[in-house]
Amino acid sequence: MLLSGGNAFDAAVAAMFAAAVVEPTSSFSFGSEAVLTFSEGKSGSVGALCGQGVAPGKATPAHFAQLGMNVIPTGPGRDAPLAFTTPGMFGAALAMLSKFGTKGFGDVIEPALEYAGTGIVNYEYMASRIEPASLSQFNLFPPGGAEIFFTEGQANKAGTKLKQPALAATLSALRDAAEAAEGTREDKIAAARHCFYSGNVGKKIVAEAQKVGGLIEDSDMSAYRESFEEPVSTSFEGYEIHGQSFWSQAPVMQQTLNILEAFDLRALGHNSADYIHTVTEALKLAFADREAFYGDPKFAAVPAAGLLDKKYGRTRAKLIDLAHTSMELPDPGTPWHYSGESPQDVVPVNWSGVDGPLEKIETGTTHISVIDSDGNFVAATPSGGAFGKSVFFSELGFTLSTRSEMFNLVANHPNCLAPGKRPRTSLVSYIVTKDGQPVMTVGCPGGDAQVQANLQIFLNIVIWQMTPQEAVEAPRFSTLSIPNSFYPHNYLKGQLAIEQGFEPRVVDDLSSRGHMVVEVATCGMGATITARNNDTGVLATSSDPRRACYAYGW
Repeated sequence: MLLSGGNAFDAAVAAMFAAAVVEPTSSFSFGSEAVLTFSEGKSGSVGALCGQGVAPGKATPAHFAQLGMNVIPTGPGRDAPLAFTTPGMFGAALAMLSKFGTKGFGDVIEPALEYAGTGIVNYEYMASRIEPASLSQFNLFPPGGAEIFFTEGQANKAGTKLKQPALAATLSALRDAAEAAEGTREDKIAAARHCFYSGNVGKKIVAEAQKVGGLIEDSDMSAYRESFEEPVSTSFEGYEIHGQSFWSQAPVMQQTLNILEAFDLRALGHNSADYIHTVTEALKLAFADREAFYGDPKFAAVPAAGLLDKKYGRTRAKLIDLAHTSMELPDPGTPWHYSGESPQDVVPVNWSGVDGPLEKIETGTTHISVIDSDGNFVAATPSGGAFGKSVFFSELGFTLSTRSEMFNLVANHPNCLAPGKRPRTSLVSYIVTKDGQPVMTVGCPGGDAQVQANLQIFLNIVIWQMTPQEAVEAPRFSTLSIPNSFYPHNYLKGQLAIEQGFEPRVVDDLSSRGHMVVEVATCGMGATITARNNDTGVLATSSDPRRACYAYGW
């Protein structure tokens, strides 16, 4: 896209569409969601774009109570369709293309269409990540994707060809709808959107979802609206960090940075026991507020100003015991005391009985970042529709997201399920500015590890003066002592996950403070920092070795 004269917005949209085809093991489907942050070079404005899907009209706490459920389930299993949300990625992508892009819809969909129709080579990373759980889920809702991603019950071997004809047909229908429309570039983009949400493709999505017990109706699809929003921001070490609002977990990073301002991180030493302990305990304090106060601000009163208040952060920092870990999630704070907002009753969600073995670190979600010569920055984190958790619709060639699993069913809680409401998503992306000018994007997939990994790679750049590549390669850690955002919401009290690369004496020190240290393969994977030096104009990016991840520049 860039080489053919397009800008960063064109390229980001085309890359999201293509990724939905070539990264089927990244828990990212064409029927899923995306969150984006961006900066427009012409105006210098920084913004956020929400492509998170919402709960259908029939998805109510009462409905699940009638089913005898006190949580919203998902796959693997036959209950997966109950967690379907309306697809949001496509709407968000088209909104960005229409408002900031230069290319037509046909231009940005063409690579994805070619990859689906002509095919791609099954590459080693993808072949090794197709799991038996995916085949089991396909078989529950046959034919699923068994005939596409498996051969005689075995995952396709690396080096063979992968064609996705049903997906190609869906993408062709969207392209044809755009081409048949008269008028401007924007009119044709709108026609593609109409086809997806209200036209032939949208009606097929609803019909397929309802066949398997999904709650989505035509009215849910036609009513869906992506939204441009003001980002949530804070400052740290002369930088401003901008991300999604409280309908996502993104503000956990800003809250944690406010807490960490009370400590001399440089004196602690990079990835020392003191450093890991301090950052981990600060994260727990922010996660405690996430559990108590975060939810869709269109439906819930979120004490946003108090949560982001610097004095509130310093007060929370005083709760950190440098010698001992908090085995359970700390109590949430009282942010309204610092902002003048109305006091709120904290509605508890009891996950105390939810525990179990260390769950496998999420292999899904992807992240895309683009900077162009005009000073445009885009950071996109699309995700949703994991094969092992959703339903693969063979007539459409893709799955739907099951992000409703991130709601709770507790009355009056900010994240309680409601029709048309956004679940408190785990998806995040960040734009960082300095003196009002964008300097980098920050993003890393990984469920609840997303915000934790993003925090660490940001600190690696700002505090530890690493290059983008060094920042993403450095070993990471992640607290598991929080209720997991994903069903069944495992709460592994006191557990601290670490990757390989930490010195044994550091691990021993952390254990002496009460951390139950467990070694995992990854704490977030696919991290990317893309940066611009505003003094020299030099651009730099990174590629995370933890998964198939690529960096390009010209």
